Amino acid sequence: MKKILLGFALALGLSGAAMAAGGGFPLDKAPNRTNDMASLQNGAKLFVNYCLSCHSAAYMRYNRLRDIGLNDKQIAENLTFATDKIGDTMKASIDPNQAKEWFGANPPDLTVIARSRAGSGGTGADYIYTFLRTFYRDPARPTGWNNMVFHNVGMPNPFWQLQGEREPIHTKAESHGAEVEVLKGWEAVKPGTMSEAEFNNNMGDLVAYMQWMAEPAQNTRVRIGVWVLLFLAAFTLVAWRLNAAFWKDIK
Repeated sequence: MKKILLGFALALGLSGAAMAAGGGFPLDKAPNRTNDMASLQNGAKLFVNYCLSCHSAAYMRYNRLRDIGLNDKQIAENLTFATDKIGDTMKASIDPNQAKEWFGANPPDLTVIARSRAGSGGTGADYIYTFLRTFYRDPARPTGWNNMVFHNVGMPNPFWQLQGEREPIHTKAESHGAEVEVLKGWEAVKPGTMSEAEFNNNMGDLVAYMQWMAEPAQNTRVRIGVWVLLFLAAFTLVAWRLNAAFWKDIK
């Protein structure tokens, strides 16, 4: 099922600072599933099948997937390529020279892409979640695809078979005294293998995995931080009462 597709982060990695905030397009809020093991496992499967063919995650090792509830056998049978070992880093299967020849640049590493795309318009997760779901057919583009978040994106839709093909419906609106086009909705051109709800749910899982991959210890860090703050609060109370007891007889 592993496909030689240009993964979506080629566009993410090559876009400028303005694109980090969604290029002016409003970003949808990504679901927060970094504590959901089933979602993270499904996201890992999507990542390996649709992204890892072109993009590496060179700072993530396969055996770290144990942290999302997978054992070594499951990782080896379902998430690694034939030549990969459990202790290897997640490297793309595409030849770098071919990638540069086909796309003009080597697809960037995705390990921390969910953190690097944050901007004033939303989090990096919001950016990726919206980006993945707003591809549309555009015959004027070399790849036949475009994107609402990253206009004139230089890559096709890696999930078109799942999502299907569609075109945006625009309407006129006034903004700051000028007439502009805004997205009104979508017109289905060709159905995919998933319904819209199913596709959005799977993209939410993929984004959750990429959030987790960008900082695998984040949930542990948050839990420890909560306990530390509770300890400090209790210690402060005890210290305040001890101080009062030590100085009660001193006027």
